[in-house]
Amino acid sequence: MRIATWNVNSVRQRLGHLLDFLKEAEPDALCLQEIKCVDADFPRAEIEEAGWQVETHGQKTFNGVAIISRTKLEDVRRGLPGDESDEQARYLEGVLPLGSGVVRLASIYLPNGNPPNTEKYPYKLSWMRRLTAHARMLLALEEPLVLAGDYNVIPDARDARDPAAWVSDALFLPQTRAAFRELTHLGLTEALRATTDDTGLYTFWDYQAGAWQRNNGIRIDHLLLSAQAADRLSGVQIIKHVRGWEKPSDHVPVMVDLKAA
Repeated sequence: MRIATWNVNSVRQRLGHLLDFLKEAEPDALCLQEIKCVDADFPRAEIEEAGWQVETHGQKTFNGVAIISRTKLEDVRRGLPGDESDEQARYLEGVLPLGSGVVRLASIYLPNGNPPNTEKYPYKLSWMRRLTAHARMLLALEEPLVLAGDYNVIPDARDARDPAAWVSDALFLPQTRAAFRELTHLGLTEALRATTDDTGLYTFWDYQAGAWQRNNGIRIDHLLLSAQAADRLSGVQIIKHVRGWEKPSDHVPVMVDLKAA
């Protein structure tokens, strides 16, 4: 099974890119973030016409997540448990068949948290605590689990071209990285780092100051795997060339391949 994640940064603006990527990469499932539309405005017809199933958890103008898959997503859950007052559309979960079993998959758009001296940063940390609590429950199911998305977390200095530029940013603050480690220490494997320790591997390049042309990037899009999924991991790819397309998202897809049992 091939699973990808991509912060598409407005699905309606980049529908052509999305369809091109689906045709080129042929994933079994694609988790999208920042679709930036309500469910009714998602370009479902065009995607279904191309042979895909679609589940969305949208929000007007901001946020929004979706999962596009070859087979219908089952046991769909919208919204991260733990705070009924949270109206931001940042979490979508479901189950797909994998060999003789299933894989549970979530599309995650973790809060940015900037500026850190505002209410946005406590919200980010609170959201991460809720994600950790929910992940703990999911891991108890002892099934292949993939938590994929834009985490807005730079895990380590090697995940930024210029770490010094990020020391005061919510994506790289010590509390942020500690919360990410707490999540992974539940028993989740960060897919890319399970396969390589290389530097210079990024998934986001700002639109400003020629960041893409200078490869001044950061790695903030991650796929976290339960032990049952990590045991099946056969490869990870950052689909970097997508950032060079005309009017691209500032993120690129990241993709894992899992062997069937």
